[in-house]
Amino acid sequence: MKKISVLLLVLICILTTGCGKNSESDVLNDLDKKINNSKGYVMNATLEVLNNDDIYNYEVETAYKKDDYYKITLTNTSNNHEQIILKNDDGVYILTPSLNKSFKFQSDFPYNNSQVYLLQSIISDLENDEKKTFKNDDDNYVFTSNVNYPNNRNLVKQKVTFDKDLKLKEAIVFDSDDVPNMTLKVKDIDFSPNFKNKYFELEEIMSTVNIEEEVVETSSIDDVVYPLVLPEGTKLANEEKVSISDGERVILTFSGDKPFLLVEETVKPMDEFTVIPTMGEPSMFMDSIGVLSDNSISFTSGGVNYYLVSDVMNQDELLEIANSINVLPTMK
Repeated sequence: MKKISVLLLVLICILTTGCGKNSESDVLNDLDKKINNSKGYVMNATLEVLNNDDIYNYEVETAYKKDDYYKITLTNTSNNHEQIILKNDDGVYILTPSLNKSFKFQSDFPYNNSQVYLLQSIISDLENDEKKTFKNDDDNYVFTSNVNYPNNRNLVKQKVTFDKDLKLKEAIVFDSDDVPNMTLKVKDIDFSPNFKNKYFELEEIMSTVNIEEEVVETSSIDDVVYPLVLPEGTKLANEEKVSISDGERVILTFSGDKPFLLVEETVKPMDEFTVIPTMGEPSMFMDSIGVLSDNSISFTSGGVNYYLVSDVMNQDELLEIANSINVLPTMK
């Protein structure tokens, strides 16, 4: 009788989520070991980003090597615009091969905020949220947790799906209205990659990159682009167009309660590869990765560089304006 009771208890324990090997804590522990103890991985995925009413689609390749080496390649599928986020012993870089230039940061990337295309970041968000939810179905493990996007506080939670082999299948980041703003769909993950020598070195990447993008080159700004969102009590006060070397620059001055300056300038590829030291953090704007600092934002889209600066607005206010900039000309 005692033997039957013991067997019954064991059976109940196995069938109970908290005791079985598929419990939330066990799955999370196994994920942590698989990812953070790995020597590296390469993940290929697609990424859909919603910005206001515009949708941008990217091909993403994430490469990680133990000892803090990262290389994330994002290619816009509509125009083949490719940018690379690189982290190595020398610092953090945003490479734009088609323009033959790179920004260099002294940054805590990728540990200063959530990153939808990094497995370590996803696991960290899950581990740091005591109120996360977990679902174990026949084919997948599904977690929902809070996220940390200080550059976009409207992004509040993520839903991540792993298969039974603990490989990420999908990660969706939602805003406060439960609208998906970023959707990552994983095509494959290799946890035993063989990286060539100098794979994470800046010069090696630039010497081997294959540029398929048709670079938009223009010497003039025919259509000035205006923000779709302005702070209350702020309006366009002055617009000036000036000639620069091989191009044009438009200076838009906004005055009022929240004054700011928006500069639009034609850009061309550098004759020689150029690294530009900069203060700030990598951040995504419209269809490209740009630079976000305490009081300014800079990014390039469609052959035009946009520079937004204000002495009185905070980052959230600057981001709201920058994210409202549309590549189509609008009325003042």
